[in-house]
Amino acid sequence: MVEQSARLSPVLKQATPVLAARGEGVHIYDEDGRRYLDFTAGIGVTSTGHCHPKVVEAAQKQVGTLIHGQYTTVMHRPLLRLTEELGSVLPEGLDRLFYVNSGSEAVEAALRLARQATGRQNAVVFEGSFHGRTMAAASLTTSGTKIRAGIGPLMPGVAVAPFPYAYRLGMNEEQAVEYALAELDYMFATVTSPKDTAAFFIEPVLGEGGYVPVPPAFLEGLRRRADEHGILLVADEVQTGFGRTGRFWGHEHAAVRPDVVITAKGLASGFPLSAIAAPESIMERAWPGSQGGTYGGNAVACAAALATLEVIREEGLVENAARNGERLLTGLRKAAEGHARVGDVRGLGLMAASEFTTPDGSPDTETATKAHKAATERGLLLLTCGPHGNVVRMIPPLVVDADQIDEALALWSEALADASA
Repeated sequence: MVEQSARLSPVLKQATPVLAARGEGVHIYDEDGRRYLDFTAGIGVTSTGHCHPKVVEAAQKQVGTLIHGQYTTVMHRPLLRLTEELGSVLPEGLDRLFYVNSGSEAVEAALRLARQATGRQNAVVFEGSFHGRTMAAASLTTSGTKIRAGIGPLMPGVAVAPFPYAYRLGMNEEQAVEYALAELDYMFATVTSPKDTAAFFIEPVLGEGGYVPVPPAFLEGLRRRADEHGILLVADEVQTGFGRTGRFWGHEHAAVRPDVVITAKGLASGFPLSAIAAPESIMERAWPGSQGGTYGGNAVACAAALATLEVIREEGLVENAARNGERLLTGLRKAAEGHARVGDVRGLGLMAASEFTTPDGSPDTETATKAHKAATERGLLLLTCGPHGNVVRMIPPLVVDADQIDEALALWSEALADASA
């Protein structure tokens, strides 16, 4: 037998060179003991910070009792308790839940539900959307061709409508909303009839597409059209949910109630767990056998999610996200002054970004990459996003405090100076 050494796929690329040894709160420590401010939070996952004591305690206790109770075979108390607790934070009327493991799985479950509940086949997504990497989720994703390239043909029945991205369109927000809604109506006349359209899928803030908040007027326009045509409005809250935007759910910044909510990432502080929620009148229209899975609703993940909810409530983390999110955005805007290559600073709550553009308005990926690298070298971990990778985003854990925000802003200001030199 020939001995061989296995390695990770060469396609996997790290955003930073850090080899993490441990995490605590908003910090990650490498194997040499160097401390980094982690403003990635595992792409918005470690909502209560790294290794919050209550989450650790809940998971450790559950591991010693029941690790896996497959919930279409047997039921377990952590899942029942979590379902009850989520009922108190979900939008009114969304009273039925189905659990899986990842955001992509939850998106696919929501699409399956929408098609079965309406008897229609088409879904409308919006430019810059990110809904996942599995085949149907990738078919709903337009944040970059890297998610879709080389795997076609993709799933049919997906129509892509303009997103009211005011900065890219060169419009103010009101103009961008008016334009995007008019184009959506034109799409109904030319691409997908409302009678064939099962659902709108939308992120309250574009994630991989560039951290662009959805204007409330646009969400409200979608709600009116959904009601008029019997279309389901699906809020993909994978990244925006659980307090990230300064409200418990990102869609709460608008006067809108979705028909389906998708949640994952910050739900269990790092344990793999996701869910879709819908009213019983919709969920009961799912076909028998269409909902299931081996690991969905894992007992340890559910215990961690219960602890996460407890921490969010006890420590006022939604309010903290709103308060320190405003501090972060204000500081980012101040840091951008004098740096012509930072064309736009935007965000909601602890979901903030700086977009880099050249003097003619083209994406400036090179400067964004330099700033990102310089921040890492100075001990601040960040991520890039956007179709051109020219947006640098900040996603600190919801436990971040004002001093840590100020420390990150100081490091970011230094990184900007390095990138501009």
